[in-house]
Amino acid sequence: MSKRNSQANKAAARERLRAERERQAKKDKTRKQVVVAVSVVAALAVVGGISYGVMQLNKPDAWEAAADAKNVTAPKNTSGEDGTTVVVGKSSAKKTLELYEDSRCPVCATFEQGVGETISKDVEAGKYKVQYVGATFLDGDKLSAGTVGSNGEGSKNALSALGAALDVSPEAFMEYKAALYSAEFHPEESDDKFAKDSYLIEVANSVDALKGNKDFQKNVEDGTYDAWAMKMSKTFDDSGVQGTPTLKMDDKKITAEGSENAPMTADEFTKAIDKALKA
Repeated sequence: MSKRNSQANKAAARERLRAERERQAKKDKTRKQVVVAVSVVAALAVVGGISYGVMQLNKPDAWEAAADAKNVTAPKNTSGEDGTTVVVGKSSAKKTLELYEDSRCPVCATFEQGVGETISKDVEAGKYKVQYVGATFLDGDKLSAGTVGSNGEGSKNALSALGAALDVSPEAFMEYKAALYSAEFHPEESDDKFAKDSYLIEVANSVDALKGNKDFQKNVEDGTYDAWAMKMSKTFDDSGVQGTPTLKMDDKKITAEGSENAPMTADEFTKAIDKALKA
């Protein structure tokens, strides 16, 4: 092999090596660009996902929207601003018993099971009227004045369903309220069963006027009276009443003798109400 050929071969080898290095450099550059692009897309996706998540968290839920609603559909048989005055009884009755309750309240359930029938008989007899004020503080959210609760939606949903019953008739309202508080249907405070429309309808089927009532069922499922329920809840919050059940007549609390609490038996209640009626 001549010296010239040897040099030519070496030059060709060097050229091939240079070309190979250039191709490899281009591949590495392209690969790096792809990696950077994918990383940017992934980062944007994460940021976008976080932003979407934050927006979803900040987005008002259905109950917050109901609380802020400007147009409120009130049930029949109501009066006052947004229909939040609910009075049941004969117009001839001279005095009114104010009754403050939360549907999930276990003490309210005990009260209703012990005293509810007596109240219904008294109202029917025209002894006094009942003004009902519904609370939702046991749902434990920022929509109500209470800060301690079990968390959930049952108080709000049951109050909305009570509005649907009131739209049928005052009698249906009273019977449905009694059924919700009954030993058969009232859940433990920690069990948010009233949040389920299906359960509220199941309870309603124990009331003759509501059993199979399609209008009632549609109003419950559509949340027709959700905004009304939240306005009613605000009425409770603005009343200054701190707990449930609370009974008042002529702006004075009605309590069991020797106690600061509502009477829990029919006898205790009758003594207390008779005293209030004579005052």
